[in-house]
Amino acid sequence: MLYVQQQPMIKKAERSGGGSSSWSRGIEEERLEIVDLSGMSLDSLPNPSLNLAIICKLDLSNNNLQNIPESLTARLVNLVVLDVHSNQLRRLPNSIGCLCKLKVLNVAGNMIQYLPKTIDNCKSLEELNANFNKLIQLPENIGLELRKLKKLSVNSNKLLFLPRSTSNLTSLKLLDARLNCLRSLPEDLENLVSLETLNISQNFHFLRSLPCSVGLIFSLVELDISYNRITSLPPSIACLNKLQKLCVDGNPLMSPPLEVVEQGLYAVKGYLYQKMNSPSSSESPSTKKKSWVGKLVKYKTFNGGETKRRSSHEERDGFVMPDYKPIDTLASPRYMGIFSPRRLFSPRNYFTNS
Repeated sequence: MLYVQQQPMIKKAERSGGGSSSWSRGIEEERLEIVDLSGMSLDSLPNPSLNLAIICKLDLSNNNLQNIPESLTARLVNLVVLDVHSNQLRRLPNSIGCLCKLKVLNVAGNMIQYLPKTIDNCKSLEELNANFNKLIQLPENIGLELRKLKKLSVNSNKLLFLPRSTSNLTSLKLLDARLNCLRSLPEDLENLVSLETLNISQNFHFLRSLPCSVGLIFSLVELDISYNRITSLPPSIACLNKLQKLCVDGNPLMSPPLEVVEQGLYAVKGYLYQKMNSPSSSESPSTKKKSWVGKLVKYKTFNGGETKRRSSHEERDGFVMPDYKPIDTLASPRYMGIFSPRRLFSPRNYFTNS
């Protein structure tokens, strides 16, 4: 049964320039429709009985659809939400690029291998859910075009890599790429200035390392890298001051060792601070270390270790957010000598716990 919910929307017409008429068209009222065709065991879409241009939300989920007609999609010019999850779709129509007002797209639970390149034209898109498909890759320019994207969920696919342009998604708050075949992550992740949740867990034996730029995502609150083949955490993770949850289970970690991980986030960050300041660190060449430490200075986020010891109860609970003191005021030309490579990597440890 077709369910239609009407939402009134009022539009005011432009005031005419002529003095003889105060309003050229007056006040025009339209109605945008919410059309729900979910769970109807549809194999194909019926001929529409209403003007498609007045639909703002279309729910076609939980059917048996194998395709969506190009001509139908092209006429949904006012569509804001499109939900086609749990169907038999193998591809999306290229005309999806005509949906310039689309904000939410849910294509989860289908058999899609590729998203059309025309999705780059959906400039208003804020949420993309493509979980549980057969995606091999994402559009190369997804991060250059979808600049308003806030949630990108692509878990349970067959992705080998994320596009390099992913690091340009400056509005992104959530990135869920677990249960894929990821070999690596893009560099320059520090450009994800709004990212709060990053889940790259359960890529199993494919993902073996993390880029140092993971520790430069200063907005990060939750990081889940569990069940991969990661042996070492980048020392830069110690500088994630907003991090409240770190999941590393199921990795053959050697740095930090298991006994440190079991003590919780505070201990892990303390260990990584020590590692970051160790001149004998074999994990990263000094040139590579200087490159990301230089970024810490640039973003004024290099924090000291003058912290008070947490109670054993807080540490035992694991992964507790420490109260590191920011030193933004020191990142000025007057004090830049403090951050010189000679001083940062000298034997003296400036960030040990008191």
